[in-house]
Amino acid sequence: MKALVQLIAVSLIVSVGLLIATKFIDPPPKAGKDNVLYVYNWGEYMDPAIIKKFEKQTGIRVIYETFDSNESMLAKIKNGGTHYDVAVPSEYAIQKMAKDHLLIPIDKKKIPNLKNINPDFLNLPFDKNNQYSIPYFWGTVGILYNPANTKGIDFSSWDSLWDKRLKNNVLVVDGAREAIGFSLNSMHESLNETNPTKLAKAEKKLELLAPNVKGVVADEINTMMVQKEADVAVVWSGMGADIMTENDKLDFVVPKEGSNLWFDNIVIPKTAQNVEGAHKFINFLLDAKIGKQNTEWVGYATPNQKSYALLDKETREDERFYPKKDVQQKLEVYKDLGPENIAKYNELFLKFKMSLK
Repeated sequence: MKALVQLIAVSLIVSVGLLIATKFIDPPPKAGKDNVLYVYNWGEYMDPAIIKKFEKQTGIRVIYETFDSNESMLAKIKNGGTHYDVAVPSEYAIQKMAKDHLLIPIDKKKIPNLKNINPDFLNLPFDKNNQYSIPYFWGTVGILYNPANTKGIDFSSWDSLWDKRLKNNVLVVDGAREAIGFSLNSMHESLNETNPTKLAKAEKKLELLAPNVKGVVADEINTMMVQKEADVAVVWSGMGADIMTENDKLDFVVPKEGSNLWFDNIVIPKTAQNVEGAHKFINFLLDAKIGKQNTEWVGYATPNQKSYALLDKETREDERFYPKKDVQQKLEVYKDLGPENIAKYNELFLKFKMSLK
């Protein structure tokens, strides 16, 4: 009997203790679309610290997922079954998403910080009047290289990549438009070329590059270049800037034949469950100080003029990553080429990757 009484007493103490403890434990977020925000973005493309700040300010929990190409992002959203509230596609993908009715129009009244965006980055051809998208980052595609280990090679031309001295020493970013694009550029052709004969020539020229290619990779380029596994890489400008913070012996150039001028914008997919939260998040990202913090973490060029003004002078004046208007005018923005042509680009890119094995 005594043992039974002791057992009951212990049980009561444990129960009361658990009850008291639960009062001091943060409760899980309430179920409901207004308390959660699903964000779909490129890898390493947003400072986790600012997400924490947003969560603290608003009480909205952010669930953050990543993709590695516009094509994979498009496929996932178009196929349905997702409820992303915010996504960050590039300009040609935004064109396609708008055409396919996959986007919700932006309510600019809910984004007062839109005034912080440099007008040069608003009302661009891929989204007139910014009906569906808000600028996030912008940049170019170029060549990142180690000058000390590649003496005598002039990287101001795309043709430098085919130099026999670069055998097994070149990394190529894993993107069909980028790879086929620089091959087209090297032949003084458009990045938006759809002529089958010209595309076939570009792919053939890429195959000739195979002996020099160490790998076709995505975010792994960062680690490989920092660890000096290769001396040359075709990369997005911001990726180049980020790598150079860890290895200041590297340099970056946009070749003279031309290249891609790209814009990544924030959109609200049609299947969004928390449209109000999406607008709050976009406005938060456009805050001058938040934009500065995010820009410094990500490494890409910001279209936010208020954030840009807060950056250090050396960053603001680095024309490799903030090219002047006259340079920008010589570059080309990707266009939505339609499903058949995009399929052709992907087919040729796959053929190139197979030639590396």
